[in-house]
Amino acid sequence: MSASVTSMSVRFWGVRGSLPCPGASTARYGGNTPCVEIRCGDSILIFDAGTGIRALGNALVKAQSTAELNIFLSHCHIDHVIGLPFFAPLFVKDQVVRVWAGNLNPASGIADAVRKLMSVPLFPVQVEAFQGRVEFHDFCAGETLNPRPGVALRTAPLKHPGGATGYRVDFDGRAVAYLTDAEIGDGTIDPALLALAKDAALVIVDSTYTDKELSSHVGWGHSSWQQGIRLANAANARQLCLFHHDPEHDDAFMDAIAAAADAARPGTIVAKEGLHVEL
Repeated sequence: MSASVTSMSVRFWGVRGSLPCPGASTARYGGNTPCVEIRCGDSILIFDAGTGIRALGNALVKAQSTAELNIFLSHCHIDHVIGLPFFAPLFVKDQVVRVWAGNLNPASGIADAVRKLMSVPLFPVQVEAFQGRVEFHDFCAGETLNPRPGVALRTAPLKHPGGATGYRVDFDGRAVAYLTDAEIGDGTIDPALLALAKDAALVIVDSTYTDKELSSHVGWGHSSWQQGIRLANAANARQLCLFHHDPEHDDAFMDAIAAAADAARPGTIVAKEGLHVEL
């Protein structure tokens, strides 16, 4: 898992939305909920803590990685945080893990949300079981964060029930946008959303539905893959990645989406567990 000083890469550990959907019909694309690892040189940035984060944590511990870890949550709906208590580095003595969130009420921030998640009767142990050096950081979506030297994260609020945060990671002249749980809509694209995706090397976008399905899910805070293509085109993004797949979409359905999306915007990729993209 070593990286050169200027390398930038993306690896997908969980790609589903709403709830895990393991099984033979989803084996190729994966059934874990959102978790994306972005490496900027030696810096490890983790986006969302769905069930996919468990395998990432196990891999980091096995590799005996001692790097500081930063977890950035798009929001705290259960599919995006349910894996956090199973993230092995949290239980490694003195391992530094920072958890960031940008859409919570200031009166009850991310620390309170995690404590509620790990509380009786929902969970058998509390946050005091962590042996790592865990830090909780709240911010306002719209701020720019600098979690590591040379790494800048621009943020913006997304249209989603309860709110969500979109991220743009800038490193060594390249950018990756992580825009999940966002309702792009069919009208004018939100300028803040467009700015995060502008000229990015890779845009990872919520594409839970097809246009046909979306008509019965307006207001749910998600988008179609066709809307994702419209955003990528408007932003002049180099490559688009479809993400946050509906649990009802099996591998055959996802193959059809992949073919249609590539025909509509050549080079478009569909997120799969284990997919590694070197930028």
